[in-house]
Amino acid sequence: MKKILIAGTNSGVGKTTIALGIMKALKNRGLNVQPYKVGPDYIDTAYHTHITGKASRNLDAYMLEDDLLKCLFNKTSKDADIAVVEGVMGLYDGYGTDINSCSSSYISKLLKLPVLLVIDGKAMAASSAAMVLGYKMLDNDMNLKGVIVNNVKTASHFQLIKGAVEKYTGVEVIGYFPPNPDFALPSRHLGLIPSQEMEALEDKFSALGEEIEKFIDIPRILEICESEEVHAELKLDIPKVQGKTLALAYDKAFNFYYEDNLELLEEVGLTIKRFSPLYDEVVPECDYIYIGGGFPEVFAKELEANKSMRDSLKKAHEKNVSIYAECGGLMYLGEALVTSEDESYEMVGIFKGKSIMTKGLKRFGYCEGEAKEDTILSKKGEKLRGHEFHHSEFQSDEKEAYTMTKEREGKVISEWSGGYTKGMTLASYLHIHFYTNINALRRFLQA
Repeated sequence: MKKILIAGTNSGVGKTTIALGIMKALKNRGLNVQPYKVGPDYIDTAYHTHITGKASRNLDAYMLEDDLLKCLFNKTSKDADIAVVEGVMGLYDGYGTDINSCSSSYISKLLKLPVLLVIDGKAMAASSAAMVLGYKMLDNDMNLKGVIVNNVKTASHFQLIKGAVEKYTGVEVIGYFPPNPDFALPSRHLGLIPSQEMEALEDKFSALGEEIEKFIDIPRILEICESEEVHAELKLDIPKVQGKTLALAYDKAFNFYYEDNLELLEEVGLTIKRFSPLYDEVVPECDYIYIGGGFPEVFAKELEANKSMRDSLKKAHEKNVSIYAECGGLMYLGEALVTSEDESYEMVGIFKGKSIMTKGLKRFGYCEGEAKEDTILSKKGEKLRGHEFHHSEFQSDEKEAYTMTKEREGKVISEWSGGYTKGMTLASYLHIHFYTNINALRRFLQA
């Protein structure tokens, strides 16, 4: 099986740009490329999908148990010519200090992925060997197959680094990539700007794929990425429904969804109808509504202007249609949204209160929520596992539905309240994976 993990020494080293370029170069060769992202990222996966034409998947060891990760990886990669996995943060960075806790290196071992390590070669020569050697020796079970040197301007500089790394570490250096502002990906407060908002993407990525071919040995990558398959068997008690429809909010404002979640919703028997809170007049006729995360703050003016959609959602709530909203969805279902420019825009108004954009991250990382009362996802006392990542806070006098906790190495390091439930509507900042929370999915379908 052909598969590869493209990891970095740290965040910001350039692994996303190089991973995208390699995906494009492989796609240009006529290969069927299945992309993946380690961790809970939604934005990088959108770029992967844009380039490869195949929905990118998240490989998240916090959300999913090992056998489930293996099964989902096998299921989604079986028809691909090559699986390309982009790592998260640095190679060994994960949840806490344990290098085997949700890190890229752990995923590489679990799924038997050969690893390409991206390093920053600027202002270094032989010292680069010491860095690579450290990454190699920290975990001998991790299969480090090659190095790509980023941020190197000349072939002569690259040859110095290549010679040193291969001499002192025995790790092959596959190529390099010069600094080029044309390939910089624009970003905002949650990371890269989603691909749905970018213009001229195709031209940018076509040029990137061509440049990658000039400096990185793609044929050699195809040789070193041969690896054995992983085997796992897992039987899940998946609920089933018939004749039911789920309306999915999907546009520039709301597009943060796990692809596995959407696929699972279809597998249980739901018909998914996508609608746009920005441009459609009303919610489609449905039994359930799912509003994911995104950037409602960027499109607050347009969301306010679409009053017919806001009224339609409120009427669905009043008719007891089951509505589940995550993060940006919560912001949309409140009474108002206040932007970072201190401008207030009217939202749906199911929950009293307003979301206010803040200068820094309010919550970031994996956490769990224990229900204080019954909701459409959980009975009182049951827990939901997921992650939060937001630059806003929801100010409300409504009673919170969950006690949220964040743990590190078995100890609770922070606790807060979050989420709101009213009738058949639940909204919180928590993003969940339905495969982790099968009972929550079952309860949602039965609500």
